[in-house]
Amino acid sequence: MSKKKKNEPNDAFVNPIDKDKVAESPGLLPYAHHSGSAVIRPEDKGRIRGNAMTAMYDQTDRQMEQLRQQMETLAKQAKSLQARMTVSEVIYQAEIPFQPVIHHIYHLYQRKKDGTHLLSMVAPAEWGRRAPFDHLATVRLLGDHTWEVLEGGV
Repeated sequence: MSKKKKNEPNDAFVNPIDKDKVAESPGLLPYAHHSGSAVIRPEDKGRIRGNAMTAMYDQTDRQMEQLRQQMETLAKQAKSLQARMTVSEVIYQAEIPFQPVIHHIYHLYQRKKDGTHLLSMVAPAEWGRRAPFDHLATVRLLGDHTWEVLEGGV
């Protein structure tokens, strides 16, 4: 009697599970193929689409708010530039009895008798009890030769 070795080629493997109960590619089945498999549920496409739309609206609303803030900033800058240009025109048409220096502070006055303008180094408080002019604005000469209004306005 000869003893059989475990790995002899003529011994065929016999699967104890019935062939009708085994799938050839179980990973491609649209359902769980055994009790330990992950639960497979169909996706709710309406909910997915709704969540995507909500996220899209939220993102576009945020971007629109950023653009609105940027437009407000630009509008403020344009108004400030317009005010600097207006006061600069008034000052350059006014009497200036000295050479203005960049970044120094000056005072714009209007004469009471004839309404002409005067740029002065004298502040309103330095005139004493009765100022001979009406104070319109306190200004500073900027490097681009426009005038920044610090107080008052034209």
